[in-house]
Amino acid sequence: MKKAVIAVGGNSLIKDKNHQSVPDQYAAVCETVKHVTGMIEKGYNVVMTHGNGPQVGFILRRSEISSTELHEVPLDSCGADTQGAIGYQIQQAFYNEFKKRNIQKKAATVVTQVLVDREDPAFKTPTKPIGSFMQKEEADKKVKEEGWNIKEDAGRGYRRVVASPMPKEIIEIDAIKKLIDSDFIVIAVGGGGIPVLKKENGDLVGTAAVIDKDFASALLAANVKADVFMITTGVEKVCINYNKPDQKTIDKMTMAEAEKYLAEGQFPAGSMGPKIQAAIMFLKNGGEKVIITSPEFIEKAINGETGTVITK
Repeated sequence: MKKAVIAVGGNSLIKDKNHQSVPDQYAAVCETVKHVTGMIEKGYNVVMTHGNGPQVGFILRRSEISSTELHEVPLDSCGADTQGAIGYQIQQAFYNEFKKRNIQKKAATVVTQVLVDREDPAFKTPTKPIGSFMQKEEADKKVKEEGWNIKEDAGRGYRRVVASPMPKEIIEIDAIKKLIDSDFIVIAVGGGGIPVLKKENGDLVGTAAVIDKDFASALLAANVKADVFMITTGVEKVCINYNKPDQKTIDKMTMAEAEKYLAEGQFPAGSMGPKIQAAIMFLKNGGEKVIITSPEFIEKAINGETGTVITK
């Protein structure tokens, strides 16, 4: 059976600012799961990963608001909490969709730790904004009392920034592989995984960082030897000269072409850039095929009818 790793973007969980509640998110999850189930019906065994940025932000905000009465939640625990909650929604949606289509399969979530290197340069220059905006007085207090790194954000106030290190190793990879071999649909590496460091004695310890979900998914796809690595995003196909008069959609490109476009600045760091980098990582680690498309086109893309295909 063919294996596919599908990295689902945050836009597949939260449609807009008016649809952020848990029921809203579940409705969005069900929609995406329908398309993924269509792919499963075509003979693919799927491992699904997902973003969690907004959800972590919600937990941090609740934690801030209630800090006079309750302990605050550390960032690594926020990652674990959201992996469990979003994983629960996805596996329930799969259960119901499988029942509807009479598919004899089950889904399971693996709350996943991902090892990062304490010497990663990202720890010296944190760039990933998390949590709420603060006034300068509160920001200074957090720097002094909590040791946070804080940056001003485009005149809108101050925000905490954390490192975004590269993923090195998926701690629960053996469990994920065993579940795949047992015919489970697996939900794993949610939000890029919970970033952990290895202490000198070999113990693991959580760290306040955010791993890019697409990079961690690329590592996972290489580890499980996926036939296809699919990244869903807000567009049907990748474009060059995006939002310019000469905008052009790309049906197919080689890894060399992807690297060339990336070097030319065609894919900005805040949007398509990490997805293209993740695609290149997967191909360099033995992968054969990457597809980038939006969730509603998953089935058409796997049939070769749409999406952007990147190969060696």
